[in-house]
Amino acid sequence: MFVGIYQFELLVRSSRSLKDKRRVVKSVKDRLHREHLVSVAEIAALDHHRLAVLGLALVGASASRIDSVLDRIEAKLRGLHDAELGETMRQIIRGDQPPMGSEVEDERDAPWTEADRREEDAP
Repeated sequence: MFVGIYQFELLVRSSRSLKDKRRVVKSVKDRLHREHLVSVAEIAALDHHRLAVLGLALVGASASRIDSVLDRIEAKLRGLHDAELGETMRQIIRGDQPPMGSEVEDERDAPWTEADRREEDAP
């Protein structure tokens, strides 16, 4: 399993209010969700009326498939008429590995008990 994460800025230069920005952001979010089956949320700059920072996530069985979907999404965002694509960040995480920083340093800090481990190993 792989998880694709894409964070991007949208510059809504024509926006005069938060209401104008929200209209554009909602349209982009709905379109990406509908056309690519991804989860999208506005994650920062919520009170800035010309800047939106959004995060997007998708899960798949193949890293190359996720990369391909993210390429199509980025191309679509570059072609927007109501907003301009700003800074972007892309990451693909392999799901069978723990996220960075979550390694258990000491078995005593593990979220499982020895009984849990024995139960898992039982036939």
